Amino acid sequence: MAFKRSLLIPLVVFLAGLGILLGTALFIFQPQQQQSAGRVPIGGPFRLTSHEGKPFTDADLKGKPFVVFFGFTHCPEVCPTTLYDLTQDLASLGSDADKLRVAFITVDPAQDTPELMKTYLSSFDPRIVGLTGTEEEIAAVAKAYKIFYRKVPTDNGYTMDHSATIFLMDSKGEFYGTSNLQETAEIRRSKLKQLIRNG
Repeated sequence: MAFKRSLLIPLVVFLAGLGILLGTALFIFQPQQQQSAGRVPIGGPFRLTSHEGKPFTDADLKGKPFVVFFGFTHCPEVCPTTLYDLTQDLASLGSDADKLRVAFITVDPAQDTPELMKTYLSSFDPRIVGLTGTEEEIAAVAKAYKIFYRKVPTDNGYTMDHSATIFLMDSKGEFYGTSNLQETAEIRRSKLKQLIRNG
């Protein structure tokens, strides 16, 4: 009996210590898990160059909800169509469009210089800012937004294959939702209105 009691006391102490340890771990880690569960890890810090030739970072977009679209100036269809749609969407928003920022980030920095992007974007809403950079800078921002792009050889040189998602981000730079070319104007504009209202 005395032998069993001598074993029981260390066992109780061990279990009590284990309970305290588990309780502390749950207290420390549970809030972080709850916070990260609601946030989609899309977007993040970047440093690029605007179509005006000036440094431009993610901080220049924050403070207002913003839209990010990746493409390139030699894109035959998807990019100009999307930029045209965004231009029409901004016009439809009236004065509310000033509460929104829009960035067009190239996936072809070898060709898309600030000067070329400025000329290209002159056909669209002047509130759309074009962003370019080095190959490494573009790769970093593409990774942050989880977009795919690659160079595809052609008979005349190359073209770019890339994701065509329109990213909707809130004023803090956190992911809010997406839009795309296949959506109707009504749906796209409804999403932009919600972003402005809630972002």
